[in-house]
Amino acid sequence: MSAFRRSAWIIAWWSLLVAIAIGISYTVKISGDLRSFMPPAQSDDQKLLMDEIGNGPASQLLLLAIGNGPTESGPQEKLAALSTSLAEKLRSDPNFARVINGENLDVQLDSELLPYRYLLSPTLDSNTFDAPFLHEELQQRMEDLASPAADMLKDILPRDPTLEVLKLAQRWMPAKAPIMRDGVWFSPRGEALLLAQTKAAGFDPGAQTAAIASLDAAFAQLPEVGDAKLTISGPGYFGAKVAATTRSEAEHLSAIGTAGFLLLLIVAYRSGAVIALVGLPLVSGALAGLYAIALAFGEVHGITLAFGITLLGVAQEYPIRVFSHRRSDASTQQSVDAVWPLLRLAVVSACIGYVAFFASGVPGLQQLAVFTITGLLIAGVATRWILPQLLPTRFRDAAALPFIERVRVLIASIPKPRWLPWLLLAIALLALFIAPTPLWQNDLSALTPIAAADLQREGELRDALGAPDIRYLLVLEADSADGVLALSERISPQVEKLISSHAVDDVELPGRSLPSKATQMARQAKLPDRVILSKALDEAMRDLPFQSGVFAPFLDDVEKARALQPLTVEEFEKSPFGARLQAMITRRGQRWFGVATFSGVHDAQALQTLARSAGDVHVLDLKAASESLVAQYRARILQALGIALLLLAAAVAIALRDPRRAWHVIAPMSLATLLVLAVLRVSGVSLSLFHLVAVTLAAGLGLHYALFFERPVDTLAEARRTLHGTLVCVSSAVLVFGLLATSSLPVLRAIGLTVALGVAFHFCLSIQMAQRKDDAR
Repeated sequence: MSAFRRSAWIIAWWSLLVAIAIGISYTVKISGDLRSFMPPAQSDDQKLLMDEIGNGPASQLLLLAIGNGPTESGPQEKLAALSTSLAEKLRSDPNFARVINGENLDVQLDSELLPYRYLLSPTLDSNTFDAPFLHEELQQRMEDLASPAADMLKDILPRDPTLEVLKLAQRWMPAKAPIMRDGVWFSPRGEALLLAQTKAAGFDPGAQTAAIASLDAAFAQLPEVGDAKLTISGPGYFGAKVAATTRSEAEHLSAIGTAGFLLLLIVAYRSGAVIALVGLPLVSGALAGLYAIALAFGEVHGITLAFGITLLGVAQEYPIRVFSHRRSDASTQQSVDAVWPLLRLAVVSACIGYVAFFASGVPGLQQLAVFTITGLLIAGVATRWILPQLLPTRFRDAAALPFIERVRVLIASIPKPRWLPWLLLAIALLALFIAPTPLWQNDLSALTPIAAADLQREGELRDALGAPDIRYLLVLEADSADGVLALSERISPQVEKLISSHAVDDVELPGRSLPSKATQMARQAKLPDRVILSKALDEAMRDLPFQSGVFAPFLDDVEKARALQPLTVEEFEKSPFGARLQAMITRRGQRWFGVATFSGVHDAQALQTLARSAGDVHVLDLKAASESLVAQYRARILQALGIALLLLAAAVAIALRDPRRAWHVIAPMSLATLLVLAVLRVSGVSLSLFHLVAVTLAAGLGLHYALFFERPVDTLAEARRTLHGTLVCVSSAVLVFGLLATSSLPVLRAIGLTVALGVAFHFCLSIQMAQRKDDAR
């Protein structure tokens, strides 16, 4: 093939890949729900855990504070006005389900639900609408009309003289209310406070990012913002911040790594053409893997894409082998044919290793397996049958490079005592045994890159706002949704004792939002008919300056309320306040579960005491439940990895048709993996899922090195080519993953450090434990 045609084919291949990538970007849906990387929940508590992580009230709350800028000590009236304006904007924003900042009228019912206020409010539990009660209420309204709140009351007073709407507002607001100034919440630091509940799942960083961007834009558009600053905190904000930081740092380090890799290729092959060729199999595999996921799952998780491309980095070594093993005395195709059996075994063996992820039962890891296996197979096919046709005819035979011979002689002169691997094995096992920290990292919060100052700030805002605790939940179980509400009412006196004893600051039971049907009917039965109520109202208005007939809307609503059917959970969830209750009540099979949230937990043992005495109630410790789930998940992954290792060993033994040769391939990989784990453990690192993913990647790379070092060669020239290709592969892997090891993010650092260590150990042990000539006899 002429140089012109070769260049045309390379350009055509890259153009096709770019076109496919553009098409996929418009058609493939990218998911961001991190629960895809959690194991399937088995028990009811685990299912509730997954719901709360994503859709629980605490996980969806954004904590907002508006403060004066560094150069402004302006009046708090301005901050209150900004709070009111921002709340109004966000209430019409489709990203938010609820926004509260202390304004009473924030909890108005719509016209259809307004008559239900008499069934929802606790007023009738201890009072009746007789003349004395109404007279007392109307006298209080006279005082209210003389206060600064008069303007707020004028519109609602004819319809609601007992102010049931405001009583409901107080009931639905946090019990530990923040400081009120100028009608809105303030913190002890003098900041205006707001609570914004997103509609998006708390574990969906993409949707949370969109909500936060909309929030920032709404604040920026407020008039007279001046130097006022908006502070945002909460689980959703942290998730979005971590995702953005991870993406930014990964892109930054990847750019440096890519530049270094390309420079390495130029130095190693003295040809710019390899740069255009080396990425073709890898990109082809990545796009094929992405398309396979779209077909199998309908959407692609963002983490799958990031991790998959990292794992697919193994495929960059396939074209490197082709470049390094070209012979000056043979055609390109003959050179490729000579190394293809081992290259094919490397591809198949790596795919077997990733089958473990598919067997995990975790959707995110199953996507990862489909992506990686498909990508490796396509990259292998492209390397074998397409790439050789596009290589330039002029090249420099690696066997002729002087420094390679010097490196080969140096390696050959290194002592290789038979006892050294056994000594290393003993040291690694001892290190694992004496390591000072726990073997496994079950606490997911330990992996967060959020700064301590940000976490402290979040705690301050949560305490000032009385926001729900994000660790403990009280779970109520019944045979119906209304049964959950009834159980909520039954334990309410015990809950009040918890609050009065300061074991907790507040407990929000589902029954606080909606009473049970029995309670609504009991209140409804105490509503007088229109004639009786009208006479009681006339008597109550005697000697008071209210005009006759002004309270006709009140009489109409009470009459409507007498005929209403009790409000159900399903109907209430359709109201503006239903999102809160919807997140607190869920159905699992034939049973219903309610979730009560705590604020300011000071005595966790008192919660357990309440649960034991209440029946059908228990405390769910989200931290303990998540750690248990992670432990079960890890056990399943380890079982799958163990099976994959056995399959991999069998595949190598069958392909090499020599148990001794198979041993000299599997043993270095296994010992190197053990040494990596030992170094991490001695360094005080507890192992997480990310370490397991990284160890699997390092093992795939190490198997590649061991296979080629174990490959029998007839000439020193071929030995030099093998060494050249391996050195380029090792250098590129250490460069790329060594950069990741410098990351400030725990996840990237864990992957980078583990793979970089693994590659170094695999390379050294593959040389040390390669079969000697006397072994082969």
